[in-house]
Amino acid sequence: MAASSENIQNLDEFLRSEYSSCMFCNGFYGKSFGQPVCSTCHIFLFSSDINRDEGEEDVYTEKADSGDSGNEEPDAAQDFCEHNLHASSALVRSTQVSHKMDRLAERIGTLTLPRERDHVPEGLVDSIPPEVLLVVFKYLDDISLWTAGMVCQRWQQILQGETNESKWQEFTKLRWPLFNPHYKVKNWKTIYTKLLESSPCRHCLESMMLQSTPPIEDNSWRHRRLRNELKTLKSDPPEGIKAEPLDRHCCHWQASITGPMGSPYEGGLFLLYLQIPDSYPMRPPKVQFITKIFHPNISRHGNVGLDSIHYNWSLALTISKVLISIQSLLTDPFCDVCMEPTIGHVYRNNRPEFDRVARLWTWKYAMHDFLVPMDIDLNGV
Repeated sequence: MAASSENIQNLDEFLRSEYSSCMFCNGFYGKSFGQPVCSTCHIFLFSSDINRDEGEEDVYTEKADSGDSGNEEPDAAQDFCEHNLHASSALVRSTQVSHKMDRLAERIGTLTLPRERDHVPEGLVDSIPPEVLLVVFKYLDDISLWTAGMVCQRWQQILQGETNESKWQEFTKLRWPLFNPHYKVKNWKTIYTKLLESSPCRHCLESMMLQSTPPIEDNSWRHRRLRNELKTLKSDPPEGIKAEPLDRHCCHWQASITGPMGSPYEGGLFLLYLQIPDSYPMRPPKVQFITKIFHPNISRHGNVGLDSIHYNWSLALTISKVLISIQSLLTDPFCDVCMEPTIGHVYRNNRPEFDRVARLWTWKYAMHDFLVPMDIDLNGV
């Protein structure tokens, strides 16, 4: 009975529009500001560059080879000079290592120790001249502009005068290129707001367009393979699946999966972000939902618990096959090992409740292309 009550309490957290604490540290490193993962845990657990997983840079590197073969016998003066030179070099290296270790300790301390809240003088935000604000706003990206509009009514009015509907339409198409509404949109900022609020993790959504693209040979095996996969996806796409690269070297992709018929996800358009490593197809792509979904094998952060893209990767697998596997996972969850045990418990023991909540999530977060955006109270229905 106690376990059932605990699961109901944990389920209530999923029904809120924002999370009360970080899913990993449970608030130890500070507030998560409604996001599933706080900034500190995100930095340590989710690298912005998938290629760094192959071999992270060391904190410091020290060259041990002195260049002396040891076969020659130097004279006393030369030996004395070389001894002093090696001692000086060792002292310099030791100082550099100490400095780098101090910087590392300082960075870790900054990330892990709570900071005192900044005291902003009352009325400071309202006293900034609009001319200054307009100059600052010109340097902000789309998410930062949207966030600035939430600061106060004055900032919102200034941004409304400077950012028209065509600009918000451009922001939406750039951030979610596979989103294609089936109705005439009258307010693109509302659509942008709904899509932004439907993202599991705003940190990942923001960094999606800031990823560095490494130089890759156009005639490499990786490039030829991805070019053939993209050609197949365009000429003969799987039913309910689309995917396209976001950059010329095909390092970053966006994909969409339509909710399967007969499932509580039916009618929903679920967007995903894929990072293709430099060593693809030797290593699997990193796949993450950028649309919220209520599923035991998909974490609240958007990570997918699919074995084939973690431990059982094969050269025979392609991006298309990975997306098909994720689509089939929507109709047949694997509840023996769950990314979200609470959801898995509801799926096994109270299937009608699982279907109800999953359907509500689909209506609220994954049907902006079909339904005019509306507010759905997940707690009150």
